[in-house]
Amino acid sequence: MTTATESPRRNGVDTATLFATIDAVKGQNEIAKFQFRASNTWVSGTHSRSTASDFFGAMQELRHKSDTVVEFDHPEVLVGTDHGPTPVEYLLHAIAACLTAGVANIAAARGVELTKVTSTVTGDIDLLGILGLSDGSVRNGYEQIRVAFTIEGDADEETLRGIVEQSRRRSAVYDVLVNPTPVAIDVTCA
Repeated sequence: MTTATESPRRNGVDTATLFATIDAVKGQNEIAKFQFRASNTWVSGTHSRSTASDFFGAMQELRHKSDTVVEFDHPEVLVGTDHGPTPVEYLLHAIAACLTAGVANIAAARGVELTKVTSTVTGDIDLLGILGLSDGSVRNGYEQIRVAFTIEGDADEETLRGIVEQSRRRSAVYDVLVNPTPVAIDVTCA
């Protein structure tokens, strides 16, 4: 007779795999080096399409289970055709998703069962910067981003707030937004 053993899951997180991954990285730091990639193709006007399919991680080339295709555009009021959110709106989705994933993982690791996690992310941007109408006094990007969480689970308020704070401290997207990240642009003309 064979007995199937299920991996313990909390908040949808396979905690055994989470802790095994942490232990594996502690034992061999090289497997923590990842490179994520996206390819983008201009469609027309401000409309472009990005695809995420392959990446490097755990010392090997890998592929996602399926390619993810994302449409970007500007709304008509910004000279677009509104075939998708603007790139800066996707940035808001990225911070929300990164923080939420962290909340789920951290809560699971701490033995907290979550019942609800939602967030609203808002970003203020002044187009004078992007349009070149500010003499450099207005930045091109967001002036401020605010994230408002609602979180419920089988822990007290202090613990739940601590989970969100730990997620913020460990968020890759948060880090990219608040710390300078070198961006190299290479151009090939055909």
